[in-house]
Amino acid sequence: MKKISFIGIGLMGLPMAKNILKAGFPLKVYNRTLTKAEALKKYKAEIANSIKDAVCDSEVIITMLSDDKAIDAVMKNDEFLNNIKSGATVIDMSSVKPVTAKIHGATLKSKNINYLDAPVSGGTTGAAKATLAIMVGGDQKVFDNHLDVLETLGNATLVGPLGTGQIAKLANQIIVGLTIGAVAEAIHLCERAEADPKKMIKALTGGWADSKILQVHGKRMIEKDFTPKGKTSTQLKDMNNIIDCAISSKLHLPISTLVKEMYNNLVKSGCGNEDHSSLYKEIIKNKNE
Repeated sequence: MKKISFIGIGLMGLPMAKNILKAGFPLKVYNRTLTKAEALKKYKAEIANSIKDAVCDSEVIITMLSDDKAIDAVMKNDEFLNNIKSGATVIDMSSVKPVTAKIHGATLKSKNINYLDAPVSGGTTGAAKATLAIMVGGDQKVFDNHLDVLETLGNATLVGPLGTGQIAKLANQIIVGLTIGAVAEAIHLCERAEADPKKMIKALTGGWADSKILQVHGKRMIEKDFTPKGKTSTQLKDMNNIIDCAISSKLHLPISTLVKEMYNNLVKSGCGNEDHSSLYKEIIKNKNE
């Protein structure tokens, strides 16, 4: 079986790495904070003490990091670039700007290293259940050769050439971010207009307005439980990337622009580490005015 390395053992990376191990792949894991990686020892993961150690003898290197800055710190690191063996494949499952994916893909290609940009959606629940939606950009043959690895994590689809996995993820985050706002307004309307929001969600089940966001995030809003499953700061990062991508494509996305500003206000108010369903707070903040 393919030797795999996994870099980035965070909220998403930890359950993803567990699923690779459950599938029987030999896995070496690395995290800047080593204690997070060491949590995988009991699942028979090998713990790497450095980036060099993590990548030096692996056929597949998966990265799952927080943002462009974090992924640049790894992929531009000489320990990373100079120790991956020729013919290996890097699969970046982080959510970054499409241009970032293209830059790293070109750099790795010059060293005869394959690259797929493969961001995911489904949150920590999808990561734990191995039901992530995986949006992949890259070469068809490389994708086909690594589908066995990707399928340990969820459902993978090649959407186009290098960088288009990130475009698909931005499209996903438009729908997620805007729908959270719509659900928050619907919950708020019910709360103020004497309709039971829990019964509203039940009544809408199976109709056109039904969705995972209505069912899951709506429940969080009603219960005022904003324990992070997907952080507000991460959603803001994605909304910023959406607007940057739109500008570079000479597009104006008016609703995304509005929701981006709402998430920006939410982060500024100190809610960056709360669940992104806490956009509800931004909706209701002027309720007494």
